[in-house]
Amino acid sequence: MDKPSGSSAAFDSADNGASFRSSSSSEAERLAYAGVVSPTHAWALFQAGAAVLVDVRTKEELHFVGRVTGSIHVAWATGTAMNRNPRFVKELEAKFNKQQTLLFLCRSGKRSAEAAAAATKAGFTQAYNIAQGFEGDLNEQQQRGTLGGWRHANLPWQQD
Repeated sequence: MDKPSGSSAAFDSADNGASFRSSSSSEAERLAYAGVVSPTHAWALFQAGAAVLVDVRTKEELHFVGRVTGSIHVAWATGTAMNRNPRFVKELEAKFNKQQTLLFLCRSGKRSAEAAAAATKAGFTQAYNIAQGFEGDLNEQQQRGTLGGWRHANLPWQQD
């Protein structure tokens, strides 16, 4: 799976996320990683074996909120205090090669964006953020799960 060298990319919705399209130059300048994919496109790539889904949430989140079966866990932060995992890049390097397409997932898309940026800075060339994360954005009642995200898209997941 290739994308234009040296540019940011997003998945092309015309083919169900199976290929890349170049992003605008303003998007490429704004992102510190390869691009952003929707949860639906991430699932299509993951199912096709074209990408690895890396869940960067805490162990507690995986256990109590749910997880995507087959995803690989590499915590961006740990515990309820959300202390930054100082071994994050080393754990990525131990599990993946730097040319693999990695799709990063967190609760809302914020930590996964930071994780994708850190991976890119460490030399991973295909680091993507999954938009809106596992639970999506906050609604008017300050609750997640109704405005976007993996679960709202009715994509497969399980809970312990």
